[in-house]
Amino acid sequence: MKKIIFSFAALTIVLTLYSCKSESPKPKGSPEYISEIQQWHQKRIERLKEDNGWLNLVGLYWLKEGKNTFGSAKNNDIKFPGNAPSNIGSFFLEDSIVTVKINPDVNVTNNGNPVKEMNLKNDMTGNPTILETGTLRWYIIKRGDRYGVRLRDIDAPLVKEFKDIEVFPINEDWRFEAKFEPYNPPKHILIPTIIGTKEEDVSPGQLIFNKDGKTYKLDAIDEGDKFFIIFADRTSGEETYGAGRFLYTDKPDSNNIVILDFNKAYNPPCVFTKYATCPLPPKDNYLKLKVTAGEKMWGEQH
Repeated sequence: MKKIIFSFAALTIVLTLYSCKSESPKPKGSPEYISEIQQWHQKRIERLKEDNGWLNLVGLYWLKEGKNTFGSAKNNDIKFPGNAPSNIGSFFLEDSIVTVKINPDVNVTNNGNPVKEMNLKNDMTGNPTILETGTLRWYIIKRGDRYGVRLRDIDAPLVKEFKDIEVFPINEDWRFEAKFEPYNPPKHILIPTIIGTKEEDVSPGQLIFNKDGKTYKLDAIDEGDKFFIIFADRTSGEETYGAGRFLYTDKPDSNNIVILDFNKAYNPPCVFTKYATCPLPPKDNYLKLKVTAGEKMWGEQH
Protein backbone atom coordinates (compact mmCIF):
# COMPACT_ATOMS: atom_id res chain seq x y z
CA MET A 1 0.00 0.00 0.00
CA LYS A 2 2.83 2.41 0.90
CA LYS A 3 4.44 1.73 -2.48
CA ILE A 4 1.17 2.50 -4.26
CA ILE A 5 0.69 5.74 -2.30
CA PHE A 6 4.30 6.77 -2.98
CA SER A 7 3.97 5.99 -6.68
CA PHE A 8 0.71 7.94 -6.91
CA ALA A 9 2.28 10.93 -5.13
CA ALA A 10 5.32 10.85 -7.41
CA LEU A 11 3.08 10.68 -10.48
CA THR A 12 1.06 13.64 -9.20
CA ILE A 13 4.22 15.73 -8.74
CA VAL A 14 5.49 14.86 -12.24
CA LEU A 15 2.15 15.74 -13.84
CA THR A 16 1.99 19.00 -11.89
CA LEU A 17 5.51 19.98 -12.95
CA TYR A 18 4.78 19.09 -16.58
CA SER A 19 1.58 21.12 -16.47
CA CYS A 20 3.40 24.17 -15.08
CA LYS A 21 6.19 23.82 -17.60
CA SER A 22 3.93 23.51 -20.61
CA GLU A 23 1.69 26.39 -19.60
CA SER A 24 2.74 29.51 -21.50
CA PRO A 25 2.79 32.80 -19.58
CA LYS A 26 -0.20 34.94 -20.51
CA PRO A 27 0.15 38.46 -21.94
CA LYS A 28 -0.29 41.21 -19.37
CA GLY A 29 -2.01 44.45 -20.30
CA SER A 30 -5.24 45.85 -21.66
CA PRO A 31 -6.74 44.08 -24.72
CA GLU A 32 -6.04 47.23 -26.77
CA TYR A 33 -2.39 47.30 -25.71
CA ILE A 34 -1.85 43.58 -26.35
CA SER A 35 -3.41 43.96 -29.80
CA GLU A 36 -1.17 46.98 -30.55
CA ILE A 37 2.01 45.02 -29.74
CA GLN A 38 0.86 41.97 -31.71
CA GLN A 39 0.18 44.16 -34.76
CA TRP A 40 3.55 45.88 -34.36
CA HIS A 41 5.28 42.48 -34.28
CA GLN A 42 3.41 41.25 -37.37
CA LYS A 43 4.41 44.35 -39.34
CA ARG A 44 8.01 43.86 -38.21
CA ILE A 45 8.01 40.32 -39.69
CA GLU A 46 6.49 41.61 -42.93
CA ARG A 47 9.13 44.34 -43.24
CA LEU A 48 11.94 41.80 -42.85
CA LYS A 49 10.54 39.86 -45.83
CA GLU A 50 10.23 42.89 -48.12
CA ASP A 51 12.58 43.41 -51.07
CA ASN A 52 14.48 46.02 -49.03
CA GLY A 53 14.38 43.93 -45.84
CA TRP A 54 17.30 42.14 -44.19
CA LEU A 55 16.52 38.52 -45.07
CA ASN A 56 17.62 38.65 -48.71
CA LEU A 57 21.21 39.86 -48.22
CA VAL A 58 23.60 37.41 -49.89
CA GLY A 59 26.86 39.34 -50.08
CA LEU A 60 29.00 42.23 -48.82
CA TYR A 61 32.23 43.02 -50.67
CA TRP A 62 34.67 45.78 -49.72
CA LEU A 63 36.20 47.70 -52.61
CA LYS A 64 39.90 48.32 -53.05
CA GLU A 65 41.20 51.50 -54.65
CA GLY A 66 41.11 51.36 -58.43
CA LYS A 67 39.54 48.61 -60.51
CA ASN A 68 37.40 45.82 -58.99
CA THR A 69 36.05 43.25 -61.47
CA PHE A 70 32.85 41.44 -60.45
CA GLY A 71 30.69 38.50 -61.50
CA SER A 72 30.29 34.80 -60.65
CA ALA A 73 33.49 33.62 -62.39
CA LYS A 74 36.42 32.75 -60.11
CA ASN A 75 38.79 35.18 -61.86
CA ASN A 76 36.85 38.23 -60.57
CA ASP A 77 38.08 40.44 -57.72
CA ILE A 78 34.52 40.30 -56.35
CA LYS A 79 32.84 36.92 -56.74
CA PHE A 80 29.04 37.09 -56.91
CA PRO A 81 26.91 33.95 -56.36
CA GLY A 82 26.48 31.35 -59.10
CA ASN A 83 23.18 32.77 -60.39
CA ALA A 84 24.98 35.96 -61.53
CA PRO A 85 26.53 36.38 -65.01
CA SER A 86 30.16 35.22 -65.16
CA ASN A 87 31.77 38.60 -65.81
CA ILE A 88 29.43 41.51 -65.20
CA GLY A 89 31.87 44.39 -65.27
CA SER A 90 34.06 46.51 -62.99
CA PHE A 91 33.74 48.95 -60.11
CA PHE A 92 36.25 51.79 -59.94
CA LEU A 93 36.98 53.46 -56.58
CA GLU A 94 38.89 56.70 -57.01
CA ASP A 95 39.03 59.50 -54.41
CA SER A 96 35.80 58.39 -52.69
CA ILE A 97 33.92 58.25 -56.01
CA VAL A 98 32.61 54.88 -57.19
CA THR A 99 31.78 54.28 -60.84
CA VAL A 100 30.70 51.11 -62.64
CA LYS A 101 31.35 49.87 -66.16
CA ILE A 102 29.24 46.96 -67.42
CA ASN A 103 30.69 44.53 -69.95
CA PRO A 104 29.10 44.25 -73.42
CA ASP A 105 26.22 41.75 -73.77
CA VAL A 106 25.47 41.84 -69.99
CA ASN A 107 22.02 43.13 -69.04
CA VAL A 108 22.20 45.39 -65.96
CA THR A 109 19.56 48.04 -65.25
CA ASN A 110 18.90 50.96 -62.94
CA ASN A 111 15.24 51.96 -62.53
CA GLY A 112 14.48 49.82 -65.57
CA ASN A 113 17.05 51.59 -67.77
CA PRO A 114 20.05 49.72 -69.24
CA VAL A 115 23.38 50.65 -67.64
CA LYS A 116 26.78 50.61 -69.31
CA GLU A 117 28.68 53.21 -67.28
CA MET A 118 27.64 55.51 -64.41
CA ASN A 119 28.60 57.07 -61.10
CA LEU A 120 27.09 55.31 -58.10
CA LYS A 121 25.59 57.11 -55.10
CA ASN A 122 26.19 55.32 -51.78
CA ASP A 123 23.66 54.62 -49.02
CA MET A 124 24.83 57.57 -46.90
CA THR A 125 23.30 59.92 -49.48
CA GLY A 126 19.86 58.52 -48.59
CA ASN A 127 19.24 57.57 -52.21
CA PRO A 128 21.75 54.89 -53.29
CA THR A 129 22.02 53.83 -56.93
CA ILE A 130 20.53 50.33 -57.19
CA LEU A 131 21.65 48.06 -60.03
CA GLU A 132 19.84 44.88 -61.05
CA THR A 133 20.28 41.74 -63.09
CA GLY A 134 17.91 38.79 -62.81
CA THR A 135 16.92 38.41 -59.14
CA LEU A 136 20.08 40.19 -57.91
CA ARG A 137 20.20 43.80 -56.74
CA TRP A 138 23.21 45.68 -55.40
CA TYR A 139 24.34 49.12 -54.28
CA ILE A 140 27.27 50.87 -52.62
CA ILE A 141 27.50 51.32 -48.86
CA LYS A 142 29.88 53.68 -47.05
CA ARG A 143 31.20 52.84 -43.57
CA GLY A 144 33.76 55.28 -42.24
CA ASP A 145 36.25 55.64 -45.10
CA ARG A 146 35.40 52.21 -46.57
CA TYR A 147 33.16 51.52 -49.54
CA GLY A 148 31.47 48.19 -50.16
CA VAL A 149 28.96 46.46 -52.42
CA ARG A 150 25.84 45.15 -50.67
CA LEU A 151 24.15 42.39 -52.66
CA ARG A 152 20.56 41.16 -52.40
CA ASP A 153 18.78 38.23 -53.99
CA ILE A 154 15.03 38.81 -53.86
CA ASP A 155 14.57 35.02 -54.20
CA ALA A 156 16.94 34.23 -51.32
CA PRO A 157 15.97 30.98 -49.52
CA LEU A 158 15.80 32.65 -46.10
CA VAL A 159 12.91 34.87 -47.23
CA LYS A 160 10.85 31.79 -48.03
CA GLU A 161 11.97 29.77 -45.00
CA PHE A 162 11.60 32.52 -42.40
CA LYS A 163 8.59 32.06 -40.10
CA ASP A 164 8.78 34.22 -36.99
CA ILE A 165 10.89 35.55 -34.11
CA GLU A 166 10.26 34.32 -30.60
CA VAL A 167 9.34 37.10 -28.16
CA PHE A 168 8.94 37.46 -24.43
CA PRO A 169 5.29 37.47 -23.25
CA ILE A 170 3.75 40.90 -23.79
CA ASN A 171 3.84 42.77 -20.50
CA GLU A 172 2.65 46.35 -20.12
CA ASP A 173 4.88 46.69 -17.05
CA TRP A 174 7.77 47.13 -19.51
CA ARG A 175 6.18 50.28 -20.93
CA PHE A 176 7.61 53.32 -19.12
CA GLU A 177 7.04 57.04 -19.04
CA ALA A 178 10.69 58.04 -19.23
CA LYS A 179 11.95 61.52 -18.45
CA PHE A 180 13.98 63.12 -21.22
CA GLU A 181 16.90 65.17 -19.89
CA PRO A 182 18.63 67.08 -22.71
CA TYR A 183 22.38 67.45 -22.88
CA ASN A 184 23.54 71.04 -23.21
CA PRO A 185 25.48 70.99 -25.43
CA PRO A 186 24.52 67.69 -27.10
CA LYS A 187 26.82 64.81 -26.17
CA HIS A 188 29.17 63.27 -28.74
CA ILE A 189 29.22 59.48 -28.38
CA LEU A 190 31.22 56.74 -30.10
CA ILE A 191 29.17 53.92 -31.60
CA PRO A 192 31.21 50.74 -32.21
CA THR A 193 30.12 48.46 -35.05
CA ILE A 194 30.13 44.73 -35.67
CA ILE A 195 32.81 45.21 -38.38
CA GLY A 196 35.26 46.78 -35.93
CA THR A 197 34.85 50.44 -36.84
CA LYS A 198 33.70 53.29 -34.59
CA GLU A 199 31.32 56.00 -35.68
CA GLU A 200 30.72 59.27 -33.86
CA ASP A 201 27.12 60.27 -33.29
CA VAL A 202 25.37 62.95 -31.28
CA SER A 203 23.00 62.27 -28.40
CA PRO A 204 20.55 65.09 -27.65
CA GLY A 205 19.86 63.71 -24.18
CA GLN A 206 19.17 60.73 -21.95
CA LEU A 207 15.98 58.84 -21.15
CA ILE A 208 15.53 58.16 -17.44
CA PHE A 209 13.13 55.50 -16.14
CA ASN A 210 12.50 53.64 -12.90
CA LYS A 211 12.08 49.89 -12.50
CA ASP A 212 11.57 48.13 -9.15
CA GLY A 213 12.77 51.16 -7.22
CA LYS A 214 15.96 51.63 -9.24
CA THR A 215 16.79 54.34 -11.79
CA TYR A 216 18.17 53.56 -15.24
CA LYS A 217 19.41 55.83 -18.04
CA LEU A 218 19.83 55.44 -21.80
CA ASP A 219 21.48 57.78 -24.30
CA ALA A 220 19.16 58.48 -27.23
CA ILE A 221 20.21 59.19 -30.82
CA ASP A 222 18.21 61.72 -32.83
CA GLU A 223 16.71 60.23 -36.00
CA GLY A 224 14.43 62.94 -37.36
CA ASP A 225 10.99 62.53 -35.82
CA LYS A 226 12.13 59.62 -33.59
CA PHE A 227 14.71 58.71 -30.99
CA PHE A 228 16.82 55.60 -31.66
CA ILE A 229 18.23 53.57 -28.77
CA ILE A 230 20.86 50.83 -28.97
CA PHE A 231 21.05 48.95 -25.67
CA ALA A 232 22.26 45.77 -24.02
CA ASP A 233 21.03 44.24 -20.77
CA ARG A 234 21.47 41.17 -18.61
CA THR A 235 19.57 38.97 -21.05
CA SER A 236 22.14 39.78 -23.78
CA GLY A 237 24.01 36.64 -24.79
CA GLU A 238 21.47 34.47 -22.98
CA GLU A 239 17.82 34.85 -24.03
CA THR A 240 18.63 37.73 -26.40
CA TYR A 241 21.32 38.66 -28.92
CA GLY A 242 24.71 39.16 -27.31
CA ALA A 243 25.40 42.43 -29.13
CA GLY A 244 22.24 44.13 -27.88
CA ARG A 245 18.91 45.22 -29.31
CA PHE A 246 17.33 48.29 -30.93
CA LEU A 247 14.37 50.41 -29.92
CA TYR A 248 12.63 53.49 -31.34
CA THR A 249 10.57 56.03 -29.41
CA ASP A 250 8.61 59.15 -30.27
CA LYS A 251 10.10 62.51 -29.38
CA PRO A 252 9.35 64.05 -25.94
CA ASP A 253 5.97 65.62 -25.26
CA SER A 254 5.52 69.11 -23.78
CA ASN A 255 6.44 67.73 -20.33
CA ASN A 256 9.64 66.10 -21.66
CA ILE A 257 8.09 62.64 -21.25
CA VAL A 258 8.98 59.83 -23.67
CA ILE A 259 7.12 56.52 -23.87
CA LEU A 260 9.82 53.85 -23.65
CA ASP A 261 8.26 50.49 -24.54
CA PHE A 262 10.62 47.52 -24.33
CA ASN A 263 7.92 45.25 -25.78
CA LYS A 264 9.02 46.85 -29.08
CA ALA A 265 12.73 46.05 -28.55
CA TYR A 266 13.99 44.19 -31.60
CA ASN A 267 17.02 42.37 -32.96
CA PRO A 268 19.62 44.13 -35.11
CA PRO A 269 19.97 42.78 -38.66
CA CYS A 270 23.25 41.03 -37.80
CA VAL A 271 21.13 38.37 -36.08
CA PHE A 272 19.79 37.31 -39.49
CA THR A 273 22.77 37.87 -41.78
CA LYS A 274 26.55 38.15 -41.70
CA TYR A 275 26.33 40.79 -44.43
CA ALA A 276 25.02 43.60 -42.19
CA THR A 277 27.21 46.23 -40.47
CA CYS A 278 25.30 46.71 -37.21
CA PRO A 279 26.04 49.41 -34.64
CA LEU A 280 26.66 48.17 -31.09
CA PRO A 281 25.49 49.75 -27.83
CA PRO A 282 27.48 52.79 -26.68
CA LYS A 283 29.23 52.26 -23.34
CA ASP A 284 26.56 54.08 -21.28
CA ASN A 285 23.70 51.96 -22.68
CA TYR A 286 24.47 48.70 -20.87
CA LEU A 287 21.61 48.19 -18.41
CA LYS A 288 22.25 46.29 -15.17
CA LEU A 289 18.80 44.83 -15.56
CA LYS A 290 17.17 41.80 -17.23
CA VAL A 291 14.84 43.28 -19.84
CA THR A 292 12.44 40.37 -20.32
CA ALA A 293 10.43 42.07 -23.06
CA GLY A 294 10.62 42.31 -26.83
CA GLU A 295 12.36 39.97 -29.23
CA LYS A 296 14.39 37.00 -28.10
CA MET A 297 17.37 35.54 -29.94
CA TRP A 298 16.77 34.18 -33.45
CA GLY A 299 18.78 31.23 -34.73
CA GLU A 300 21.86 29.96 -32.92
CA GLN A 301 23.96 33.14 -32.68
CA HIS A 302 24.70 34.74 -29.31
